[in-house]
Amino acid sequence: MDKKEIIAKIKKHKKQPNLRFALKERTEVFANTLFYTLFDIETPVASNLEVLENEFDKLVALACWQTEKPCKKVWQNYVNKLPKILEELNLDAEATVNCDPASLSIEEVYMAYPGFYAIAIYRLAHELYKVGFPLVPRLMTEYAHRQTGVDINPGAVIGKSFHIDHGTGVVIGETAVIKDHVKIYQGVTLGGLFVKKTQQKMKRHPTIENNVTIYANATILGGETIIGENSVIGGNAWLTSSVAANSIVFHNPEIKIKKQSNAL
Repeated sequence: MDKKEIIAKIKKHKKQPNLRFALKERTEVFANTLFYTLFDIETPVASNLEVLENEFDKLVALACWQTEKPCKKVWQNYVNKLPKILEELNLDAEATVNCDPASLSIEEVYMAYPGFYAIAIYRLAHELYKVGFPLVPRLMTEYAHRQTGVDINPGAVIGKSFHIDHGTGVVIGETAVIKDHVKIYQGVTLGGLFVKKTQQKMKRHPTIENNVTIYANATILGGETIIGENSVIGGNAWLTSSVAANSIVFHNPEIKIKKQSNAL
């Protein structure tokens, strides 16, 4: 093929007229600007809200392909919710300070804890998800996933004072419900029991009640699975059915002693 044929064939197979990767890049700028506006003491709130509105206009232009949906009107409602989101995130940071003996200050949590950053971007994305703003909420949480290794779908519902320790490998599915004062550790999966497109509008992911602790690499699956309040789920546990309140669930390792070898 000559150069013209190659170009023609590539153009023929570029089938998505609304696929603009600038949206992904602008979303990342928007997410970082939000984070600085809410937390960085040297970032002026008033002027940055104007910057954010300008960035949001760019997202509207790139993401809102259906012109009959007035995406621009979303901004004012969204900005009105930022104080409440910040209040919730401060509770998350305080929960981490109170839960993790390795944390030396609350400033360390805001700046150095990947779990907190992932929760922050999730909470900021969740409000846009609730009003049906296209693509941007998922791009926000996917950006946090790439930065932290924590994958929280923006559709999940998460209560107050949420703590993720270490974070890497955590997966929280779209229809998961996590109530207040829950702590989870690295590698935890709150996932679906089956993966079928027909289940798209069903609750596919578990519910975690208040004051539950889930240790590393535990896997909890299914939309009907409920982990009762005050329960502790041990590391590497695998659950596909509900657990009563105040339970302790743990994985029993099989231990065998190696036979001594006489070989020199």
